[in-house]
Amino acid sequence: MTTDRNEPLAQIKSRRDAALAGLVGGVPYANWLGIRFDRRGDELTAVLPFDEKLIGNPLLPAIHGGVTAAFLEVTAIIELAWTAMWEDMESGRIAPDATVPDSLPRLPKTIDFTVDYLRSGLPRDAFARARVVRSGRRYASVHVEAWQDNRSRLFAQATGHFLMRQSG
Repeated sequence: MTTDRNEPLAQIKSRRDAALAGLVGGVPYANWLGIRFDRRGDELTAVLPFDEKLIGNPLLPAIHGGVTAAFLEVTAIIELAWTAMWEDMESGRIAPDATVPDSLPRLPKTIDFTVDYLRSGLPRDAFARARVVRSGRRYASVHVEAWQDNRSRLFAQATGHFLMRQSG
């Protein structure tokens, strides 16, 4: 199915947002954590809204390290899937439909994931961006950075390697 050049911009935006929601919906833990994505064109920023259930150390208080790692890993996986899907979607080669799960790409499988905890995650919203370092047909490498109030003051970063899953 190809994209009609005369398709209204609102419909294109809505289709892109629905495709992104379908990808995120494929990760139930992301939904439980409340992770959402802010999309500006092809750029994604992951948002982890603060919730008391995310606190691991109530004495500090600080976001649990496992929540931080999951936030970074989900960000990397969604970025990889979105990047892979974006070019095909924009060229009209595919028209993913969130109501038809088989039309969305299969999510990459984590091979390994290393997190650097740089400081405690404070009890407030967190943000993350992933950058695909290398992506081939079978393997990809991604770097992720997370911050809270100041983009240049990271509280965690990670590097992950992923097996790219073929459709079908």
